[in-house]
Amino acid sequence: MPDAVVVPEYITVHLGPPDSNARNVTVPFVDYIKNVASSEIYPTWPESAIRANILAQISIALNRIYLEYYRSRGYDFDITNSTQYDQAFQYGRDYFSNISQIVDEIFNTYVVKQGTVQPYYTEYCDGINVTCPGLSQWGTVSLANQGYSPYEILQYYYGDNIDLRRADIAPTFQTYPGYPLRLGDVENNVLEVQRWLNRIAQNYPSIPIIPNTDGSFGRTTENAVKQFQRIFNLTPDGIVGEATWYTIRRIYNAVKRLSELYSEGITITEAERLFPYPLRLGDRGQPVSIIQYYLKFLAQFNNTLPDIEIDGIFGEGTENAVKTFQSEHGLTADGIVGESTWNAILEEYRQTINSLPYEFRTYSSLLYPGYVITEGTTGKAVEQLQTYLNVISQNIPAVPPVTVDGVYGPQSIRAVEAVQSLYGMPVTGYVGPLTWNAIVELYNGFRIF
Repeated sequence: MPDAVVVPEYITVHLGPPDSNARNVTVPFVDYIKNVASSEIYPTWPESAIRANILAQISIALNRIYLEYYRSRGYDFDITNSTQYDQAFQYGRDYFSNISQIVDEIFNTYVVKQGTVQPYYTEYCDGINVTCPGLSQWGTVSLANQGYSPYEILQYYYGDNIDLRRADIAPTFQTYPGYPLRLGDVENNVLEVQRWLNRIAQNYPSIPIIPNTDGSFGRTTENAVKQFQRIFNLTPDGIVGEATWYTIRRIYNAVKRLSELYSEGITITEAERLFPYPLRLGDRGQPVSIIQYYLKFLAQFNNTLPDIEIDGIFGEGTENAVKTFQSEHGLTADGIVGESTWNAILEEYRQTINSLPYEFRTYSSLLYPGYVITEGTTGKAVEQLQTYLNVISQNIPAVPPVTVDGVYGPQSIRAVEAVQSLYGMPVTGYVGPLTWNAIVELYNGFRIF
């Protein structure tokens, strides 16, 4: 799921049921809530009742947006104005002044169930003509007259285990990364797909479980994607393009019942990311070394990027290199490596590798291929890796020899783990840029043990 719940500046409303020919209108999110509140409740109600109702209306709208409920089904809108499916919205209507003032104050506050992250689907009805298991709009008036606060009213209907949270405002909201995910990719978006597929597999057992949900798109993830695609009539290529992404997201939302009053919810653990904090001045460790590796390589082809050392310390030199890269790629030049900057640097590396000038092709086989090699990976890069490992094994007994067959299997993994151990790296068996660089250095005789 996304890093955090956000309030988009605008929301697109379909003026009718989902499959109707009604038009769409795009309005500021704040105005949408003012419209819904003015259409659903009365301005003469006690303020506590008005606030409780508005919080429920905000939460339903953010639930639809956060889960991309309609967009994951191929629609080009975020919500409808049909009360059969969503909330009342009368395009062009006036707002009640007291409701408008309250919305301006709390429009980015929403309800969550404790221990979950998605906006809670705060189902409600008028409580007179229509009843439901959730909030009764007229019932809130009675509770407010008894002295209940807005939060206590919400607890009365949705349980004691709810919290109120505030969301930041963002220009737009879309979870698809804008590019397909495939074998060898390592990033937060892969981690999302792995978690989604493993939960879906509980309802569709023919989808193989991915044992390591670590953000690394290996062969087991590819196989799970292919089986999902077969089940839901998508091209079974094992690549997560936009259609596959949104189909996986839609089925995940459905099996967890995330748009229902009684749902599993998305736990905090399920929403954790590969890189849960930005990298900035003063940080140390493997992620810093990885970014330094990419930036140092890119500096060979971009004279404006300063050359930096790969030392795992985010110093001023690294910060300046990051700022330069961000400025050239239309990113906020704050010198902080958030997820957008991280992905942009990796993508620039991949593009550079794939378009190397002629003079670099003679030793291009020594360069990191731009994707993580995990169990099941095949191809020329694996053959090259195995060749390097065999040369190393002839000089370092701790590194076992391997068969050069272009298939990254248990034998190759053991040899890689031996190199990682020698270098004091995390012994994962994955070949990312730092492990690849260490193997190439050994192969070239740069390091002597």
